Amino acid sequence: MRKMKGFTLVELMVVILIVSILAAVAIPILRGRIDAAKWSEGKAMMGTIATAIRAYHAEKGPTGDEPASIIGSGDTDLGFTEADLTGTYFTYSDFSMSDLAMSTLTFTITCTAGGDDDAPEYPPSWTLDQAGVWTAGS
Repeated sequence: MRKMKGFTLVELMVVILIVSILAAVAIPILRGRIDAAKWSEGKAMMGTIATAIRAYHAEKGPTGDEPASIIGSGDTDLGFTEADLTGTYFTYSDFSMSDLAMSTLTFTITCTAGGDDDAPEYPPSWTLDQAGVWTAGS
């Protein structure tokens, strides 16, 4: 008598079940990694803004005029153009600056995820302060 070689239907179903369970666990983990990679662009731009504020403070001194906004080319701005703060996932309108005080060099920069399909989903925003502390928005 000839012996049949191969897998039974039950064995194939068990393999399919195991692969589907692994996929169900791995997909949410990978989604979080994708959002973290997208946020790295926004965080890099926020770091550039913070560096520009520190350079502005070093040039103007603690009693100097505060920059009116992040974007602009006048004497009271940091000198960024819209193109400088436009990337794949973020645009200049996603960034805001608050709590700026040149006398004590304090500031808060916030980047909010835009509403387009490519924007990261979580967290909705990140904040960077003068001490270099990152805070995720809720």
